[in-house]
Amino acid sequence: MRTGTTGRVLHDPKGGSFRFDAGAVCLDFAHTGGEGDYAVFETLHEPGDLAGWLAQPPLDAALTTPVTSRELGAAKTLRQAIWEAAHARAAERPLPAEAVATINRAAQAAPLVPELSGGGTAATWASPVRATQALSALAREMIDLLSGPLSGRVRECAGEDCPLVFVDTSRPGARRWCSMERCGNRHKLRALRARRATGPP
Repeated sequence: MRTGTTGRVLHDPKGGSFRFDAGAVCLDFAHTGGEGDYAVFETLHEPGDLAGWLAQPPLDAALTTPVTSRELGAAKTLRQAIWEAAHARAAERPLPAEAVATINRAAQAAPLVPELSGGGTAATWASPVRATQALSALAREMIDLLSGPLSGRVRECAGEDCPLVFVDTSRPGARRWCSMERCGNRHKLRALRARRATGPP
């Protein structure tokens, strides 16, 4: 997987948007939509939506074969598994067996293959570039995250009613919020109002 800045702009169906950096591309992918109450946040409606997401940096997987409906379904299944596994790890619960099996299954697909280009000064993915390869890369990153040194730094945002998950890559390991501009500032505002309400008349 390429190195580079992770993070995407998330859009609230009620209006507004903010940049959220989950600290890992697989966790960014987990926030592209969801099931049940999270279906309103769905962004991968058509196969082309998945192709567009995978083509963005840092993955930069510009697919050379069109995404099929079956691949889109597999992507959403993997996304749900990553979501469930991340939340379980953040809560220090055992990982759901079905989620683990889904992630492992996706990781078994042939991976993206890097190759030098531009006279040996740049890198790209060797053709063909298929959706299953990109999904394999996401699954493998999730495996590395859950089994590696940052495993204990998978967090859920401390904001009220905010289910976003991220890996805390900060040096002190003290990140609490999905975004300071969003939940961090909301917390500060609530704390300020509480102090004013209990302060001297």
